Amino acid sequence: MGKDRIFLSPPHMSGKEQQYIAEVFESNYIAPLGAFVNRFEEHIKLYTGVSNALALSSATAGLHLALRVLGIRQGDYVLASSFTFIGSVSSILYQNAKPIFVDSDESWNISPALLKEAIKKAPKKPKALIITHLYGQMCKLDEIIAICKEEGIYLIEDAAESLGASYHERQSGTFGDMAVYSFNGNKILTTSGGGMLVSENRTWIEKAKFLSTQAKENYLHYEHKEFGYNYRMSNVLAAIGVAQMEVLAARVVKRREIFELYRKNLSKIDEIQFMPEIEGSCGTRWLTTLTFDKTNPQDVIEALEKENIESRPLWKPMHMQPLFKDAQVIEDGTSQRLFEKGLCLPSGSSMNEEDVLRVCDTIKRILV
Repeated sequence: MGKDRIFLSPPHMSGKEQQYIAEVFESNYIAPLGAFVNRFEEHIKLYTGVSNALALSSATAGLHLALRVLGIRQGDYVLASSFTFIGSVSSILYQNAKPIFVDSDESWNISPALLKEAIKKAPKKPKALIITHLYGQMCKLDEIIAICKEEGIYLIEDAAESLGASYHERQSGTFGDMAVYSFNGNKILTTSGGGMLVSENRTWIEKAKFLSTQAKENYLHYEHKEFGYNYRMSNVLAAIGVAQMEVLAARVVKRREIFELYRKNLSKIDEIQFMPEIEGSCGTRWLTTLTFDKTNPQDVIEALEKENIESRPLWKPMHMQPLFKDAQVIEDGTSQRLFEKGLCLPSGSSMNEEDVLRVCDTIKRILV
């Protein structure tokens, strides 16, 4: 009999999801409204300390609404982390705006020094910056916030991978003008699909809510003065989210424990370097990520796959994607090197120590 599959980051249910879904069906509110949508939003506000939250169909939808609400239009420039997932930046194209990609520094997250350079070299003043807290690890927010305030640039946090992370004991997603969380199937908290837009500015969230429900005016009939979107979260998915919120803190602790197991078992291998955690922060370690000095990560991926273990390369930077071949970029090769040398290891919170050791033993056979 073959070995059980170890997935990269599978869903991990709390046990309450089916109970809450049953309550939704009993109430017959399975549309994008209902008590559990409200409860989920309240849970996020209570956990993060943010004042306003809007449950949506995806984090990408949240970023799109954020740009629309902040007045980003055709021809405007939006700064963004290059070392990220496409969902972080595709909303820029939705608004017919132009991205300017900024490379990473030693933290793997966006470089404040290169951000300053990007602003100076922009064809015209950028209106917003989208930062990604990569793999659940926080950016250098003190420096980034200072730059945005000095330049009058809106700051949007892509906290899709970092719900539960903190910087100086303040939750990820509560520093920017607006922020999003993701509840995709591979995230620490999953509703199978979904997202949340948050902000301290109630007016912005109310405008986003209006746009997310087809921009219907306050009439009995359907009246529209501007176009909107069908972006609200289903009450069914929100019920899953409520159950997941009840165990979120424990899930973050477990992911960090898994990282520590990997570090304990692999850190003695000289060529392995793990993603760092900046001073004053506590990341989620959504995924345990590392780089190799000499070994080709593809060889490790193939070796792990033979053992029925899933792994993935690090994100391919946006400035290297064919879609953005004409986009402006300020880079020094950091994210390209990370992509070429890096690997994501299985990090699901349902993993046990035996699973982690199985991954480590396979890597050791390749490297040692």
